[in-house]
Amino acid sequence: MPSLIPVTSARLGEHLPLLDLLTDDAPLSWVRGGDGLVGWGSYAKTAVRGANRFADARKWWHQQLEKFAISDSVHLSGTGPVLFASFSFDPDEESVLVIPKIVVGMRNGSSWITWIGDQPQPALQEEKEMLADAEFNWGDGSLSPAEWQLRVAKAIDEIEKTELEKVVLARDLIVNSHRPIDVRKILRNLGSEYPSTWIFAVDGLVGATPELLLRLSRGMVTSRVLAGTISKTGDDERDLALAASLARSSKDLEEHEYAVRSVADALDPFCTSTNVPDSPFVLHLANVMHLATDVTGALIESKKSVDAFTILEKLHPSAAVCGTPTNIASQVIKRIEGMSRGRYAGPVGWLDARGDGELGIALRCGQIKENEIQIYAGCGIVAGSNPEKELTESNAKFAPMRSALN
Repeated sequence: MPSLIPVTSARLGEHLPLLDLLTDDAPLSWVRGGDGLVGWGSYAKTAVRGANRFADARKWWHQQLEKFAISDSVHLSGTGPVLFASFSFDPDEESVLVIPKIVVGMRNGSSWITWIGDQPQPALQEEKEMLADAEFNWGDGSLSPAEWQLRVAKAIDEIEKTELEKVVLARDLIVNSHRPIDVRKILRNLGSEYPSTWIFAVDGLVGATPELLLRLSRGMVTSRVLAGTISKTGDDERDLALAASLARSSKDLEEHEYAVRSVADALDPFCTSTNVPDSPFVLHLANVMHLATDVTGALIESKKSVDAFTILEKLHPSAAVCGTPTNIASQVIKRIEGMSRGRYAGPVGWLDARGDGELGIALRCGQIKENEIQIYAGCGIVAGSNPEKELTESNAKFAPMRSALN
């Protein structure tokens, strides 16, 4: 029988900025407001696809855990071995799972390091060396803005004539550089400009999502639903008035209700009780405001087989990134959206050996392939939508990645 591989978690006395620690060796991130996890070096990596991708991911993760001898003196969520995962929106596209060699975490003033192997505790230092600044050439994506507006109009027509209530249509931009793109620079820029979002990176997918799809912590489950958006002007008084108009907007409230209902219905079978607030709050980000609702629940203790993979299979895709009814909306997306989403709008985040973890929806993001990055934005289309306004909203949602690259 092969010997087990040591995995060690130990407390750190110093609190270095997480995003400044990342090396250029397969950097991974899940950081919000300075807290979270970063990792680098790939101990093991695999890809899954198909209708059973969540079950296949679980199987692979558990097979890896059987190889480890875990020594954890910290005993917090995110200590011990950690799996970073980025799932595709469409089951037929590739999802990526990575176990990093080194993970550094920070939460509520506590920091720790986890490493795989029998070597001494790795030394940490702020990473100064970066790839040279890239110069970007911006171009249209899979569709021109005019073509995308025609697709939005077609979706509105389908809503008016069929059982479809809402569909989320995404668009992309292709950005080229004369040299390789450094993930770490983008992460630092996003962390500086959007500290209230989750700054993520998994296998070249990098972004800043405001939407937490699933948090599991000691038997409690939380999901933050965002649907309904308005751009900010930068004028505080004007933005307060816009926030109030968003909170009263029948179109946005309708879109939000669909999304909340889909998440609450997905969580209900796994929970003894769920809490769904009567009305959303307005979440203020640097560039936009969203209607937001936090759905929470307590997992049924007798259902030991329920884990993050089980819940993800029911939660994804939610109405916030697909539409209502989901089965009809997903077919409309395939038929008229006109691009491959890849891992955009799929679950992204981390899980530990206890089953705790956090996964968001991969929004406000881009996929890097050496000298190219494809960035994405999507809009919820309902009967009251207007193609020109949806284009404006999508441009606002491109802003985080635009500013992080520039």
